[in-house]
Amino acid sequence: MVRPYNSDIEAAETGRVRSETVWEIATVLAGSALLTLLARRLALARGLVDVPNARSSHQLSTPRGGGIAIVLVTTVALSVLAARATLALPCYLAMAGGGLAVAVVGLIDDHRSLPSWARLMVHLAAAVWAVAWLGGLPPLRLGDHLTQPGWGGDVIAVLGITWVLNLFNFMDGIDGIAASEAVFVALAGAWITGAAGGEVGSAALVLAAACGGFLLWNWPPARIFLGDVGSGYLGYQIAVLALAAARTNTVALWVWLILGGAFFADATVTLARRTLRGERVYEPHRSHAYQWLARRWRSHRRVTLGLLVLNVLWLLPWAVLAMRRPQWAAGAVLAALTPLVILVVIAGGGRPEPAAAGGS
Repeated sequence: MVRPYNSDIEAAETGRVRSETVWEIATVLAGSALLTLLARRLALARGLVDVPNARSSHQLSTPRGGGIAIVLVTTVALSVLAARATLALPCYLAMAGGGLAVAVVGLIDDHRSLPSWARLMVHLAAAVWAVAWLGGLPPLRLGDHLTQPGWGGDVIAVLGITWVLNLFNFMDGIDGIAASEAVFVALAGAWITGAAGGEVGSAALVLAAACGGFLLWNWPPARIFLGDVGSGYLGYQIAVLALAAARTNTVALWVWLILGGAFFADATVTLARRTLRGERVYEPHRSHAYQWLARRWRSHRRVTLGLLVLNVLWLLPWAVLAMRRPQWAAGAVLAALTPLVILVVIAGGGRPEPAAAGGS
């Protein structure tokens, strides 16, 4: 049976849009890969190199600051989406404006160390900027009820964005781990929360593609590192995407929290244990669970691949369940993350490092 003429036109239009999307994503990925190569050459020429020391997880001198490629390509792509009205102005300004602020302070810190309070002030300002443009923390589903967070929710949103921003910096300690985590969370979050065809989905695809291009150079063994310019930027964008998705989906935040659960568990447990020992949490260290595993297994690749497997086989199903059974979403967070917290402790997250403990 021949379909109506209008259906044929609609199908052709859908196919054209999908084809354009594929080409756009391919362009973002290729552009990111090319800019990462240029960033690597520039870093080598200017001596912007991480030299291994007692606190390093790598053994070879490696240029850093490659995250600038992700920042530039993502910003341009988001601007194109905004110009086409695919990305609404509030979401665009939240992502592009605050993201650039975080990237700039990270770039400066990559070249000369900034005081932790100065970085924190910029991070908080960027978080306030995002929350203001996105209209604050929206209603969240708890069981069969919707909560109205009010101004207290806005404070939580600001602190949450700031925490995610910094935990990506903390977790960027071995080859490929931060960028591959961003690819997974962005793609899965956009797909599960039903935003793949909306502004959040489009922005998430852009971010994932930019990270994919960078990963061609950062996959173990890495030929360039993200640097603070990239790690903080990724954490900020992931948090803002989650908040933006929550504006139209009352369980979106729970879903995105589950998807990023491995990073949240490792960073939070490690920070808590170091704080309880009275250590300066902003000082470089190698006591995250993933860093202990990298030394134990003598491989960055095994740990990064292991994280991806954990994400797909454990966290992704829980996130899907939370989406399909909204009344169980908050409980799904506890069910998904509690075993991860236990695994982080078993793996050594936050445990004193060998040198501090008197080891070699």
